[in-house]
Amino acid sequence: MLQPITLYRTASGLVAQRGEDCFLLADLTMDAVFQHADPHSLLEPMLSYGKPVERPAELLSPIQSQEVWASGVTYLRSRDARMEESKDGGSVYDRVYAAERPELFFKATPHRVVAPGAAVRIRADSKWNVPEPEVALAINTAGKIFGYTVGNDMSSRDIEGENPLYLPQAKVYLGCCALGPGIVVRDPLPRETAIELRIRRGGAEVFSGATSVSQMKRTFDELAGWLMRENGFPAGCVLLTGTGLVPPNEFTLAQGDEVAITIASIGTLRNTVA
Repeated sequence: MLQPITLYRTASGLVAQRGEDCFLLADLTMDAVFQHADPHSLLEPMLSYGKPVERPAELLSPIQSQEVWASGVTYLRSRDARMEESKDGGSVYDRVYAAERPELFFKATPHRVVAPGAAVRIRADSKWNVPEPEVALAINTAGKIFGYTVGNDMSSRDIEGENPLYLPQAKVYLGCCALGPGIVVRDPLPRETAIELRIRRGGAEVFSGATSVSQMKRTFDELAGWLMRENGFPAGCVLLTGTGLVPPNEFTLAQGDEVAITIASIGTLRNTVA
């Protein structure tokens, strides 16, 4: 069993944490990690000569050149919510939930991804916006899942609900995604892993919910396998795996909201809303 190593990206370079100890790996890049055949074996010996540091307080997003992709309708709750929001095309979500081929779509380039503590955005032309808490897979150039982080797949539900073909506009825009706090390089994440979402507004909690990876219809390996078909990622990639937590239909995010997503053994991603 591998001892987990968490990689944080900072302005000073990568910081690796094993247990309570943190080390600055100033000469290592996140691209080099994603391009390595076995990132854990790359990192393990580096800890012996990395510079001991405190756990970093200021973090960048944990990607460098990687594209972010996403999966849809992987939880029953997501299927039901998408069918409810769709004016005319609700059956497409029911069909893709049951189909062999999953829904996969492009989500973000690095400049559209915000860091922990930074502000995700809601579109000015949308009136129904929600965060989507998701396990994010770190996938190397060879297509191997080597780590995990927390993802927030921001979504404009009214835009996609008007027409499923508007999905790219509902999903891809500046500040549409947050990742962090770091990438945990470890053995496969257990199916019982818990996922929690909490949203605060004006100091009061306005939504909270919890689910687990066990509620997913598909496996992480299955989703990664479909993403890699007829595709290539020279810098590796990150794949969001879908959400099982959907706020009620009457809820929409507002500027100033605070979103906290916690995934057991991975960490908590906190962002404000702009």
